Amino acid sequence: MSALKNPRVLGTLAVLVFVALTPVAFGDENYIMRVITVGLCSAIAVYGMNIILGFTGQLSLAQGGFFGIGAYAVGLLTTDFDWSFWQAFLVAVVGTSAIGYLSGLIALRTKDEYFAIFTMAIGFIIYLTISRWESVTHAHSGVNNVKFPEAGDVIDFSNPTAMFYLVFVILLICVYVTYAVRRSSVGRALLTIRTSEDLADAIGVSVGLNKQLAFAASAFFGGIGGGLYASVVGFIGPDAAAVDKTFEFLMFILVGGMGTVAGPLVGTMIVTFLFELFQDFQAYRFIVLGPIIIALVIFAPRGIVGYLGGFVDKRRRKRRKPSSRRDTATVTTTEEVK
Repeated sequence: MSALKNPRVLGTLAVLVFVALTPVAFGDENYIMRVITVGLCSAIAVYGMNIILGFTGQLSLAQGGFFGIGAYAVGLLTTDFDWSFWQAFLVAVVGTSAIGYLSGLIALRTKDEYFAIFTMAIGFIIYLTISRWESVTHAHSGVNNVKFPEAGDVIDFSNPTAMFYLVFVILLICVYVTYAVRRSSVGRALLTIRTSEDLADAIGVSVGLNKQLAFAASAFFGGIGGGLYASVVGFIGPDAAAVDKTFEFLMFILVGGMGTVAGPLVGTMIVTFLFELFQDFQAYRFIVLGPIIIALVIFAPRGIVGYLGGFVDKRRRKRRKPSSRRDTATVTTTEEVK
């Protein structure tokens, strides 16, 4: 119950309630519901990037590739091999996590900008494999008619609202996992690594193991987001694994706020809305959004949620100071009377 008194927790809950109620306003608009649901799929992948970048301080540029692996695994297994969605989804998530873990074994031998370049190379290799291996991935022809999740006669997930709530429930789990990790000893270890790897090593934190787990966790979230994305959209092409996808995720987390619980969701939904707003200028949208991102990085480097969290913390500190002064004055007066 004490957590509910925390303004940051209340703010996160308010954002989640707002997103949960969007079908009330747009339930009859299938296109809008589909766009929002795709945004939630992206947000899940961005939560993975938040663990490796926001918590651990490692700029991984392979997240778009892991997202694409999850999407293609679900797409190919449900169409070419006629698997059920849930079977394909499980294999996609486990497979993406395994590939992420093995990639991390090599990538984490590098540091700083070399790590970023190496992971971008991993993402590019994934994209080239998907776009050129025509006998397996269908290359630029893509994968069509990806199956929806099955729920018997209970729920029809071909309905955009039903699919929205399925993705939203999975997103809720991801948000809670992020919150739990941040408050756990593992989260404190990751934040210590972000501050200083030498300090973390000096106080007994297993730097290599924690970074490895964070990298695998980012791939795990990417696989979940990609697998759901394939089912929501129904058609996937190589663009689902493009390096551009990684930079979109990076933009989402920069706008929302790295290392925060609500930041990935807030940033994803805001930028997705702006993308839709400027969809008639698709080729020039980054020209329009670029200055906005630069302004945010300059004036709110911690993102929207980070900035608001800092503002709230300052207000709380100011309120505590007068009360502490009154307590000191009361104690002084009492002593004088005595």
